[in-house]
Amino acid sequence: MEQLKLNDLNLPLAVLMRQWPATISVFARHKMLCMGCMVGPFHTALDACAEYGLEVDALYAELSESVTQAQ
Repeated sequence: MEQLKLNDLNLPLAVLMRQWPATISVFARHKMLCMGCMVGPFHTALDACAEYGLEVDALYAELSESVTQAQ
């Protein structure tokens, strides 16, 4: 089984949040409705950034920081 990577641009948000629950706070802080969204199994962070007008690199930096702080 392939190991999941937080910065995988093709990783669905539902998988990302299930694997790294600390990231949920980042989505909530940006008032993103990704948690529990019906398209979460299909949307990626790229899709979410496009939808909410966020920069991808900045979001991934925040996601990474949330995971690091949770360890």
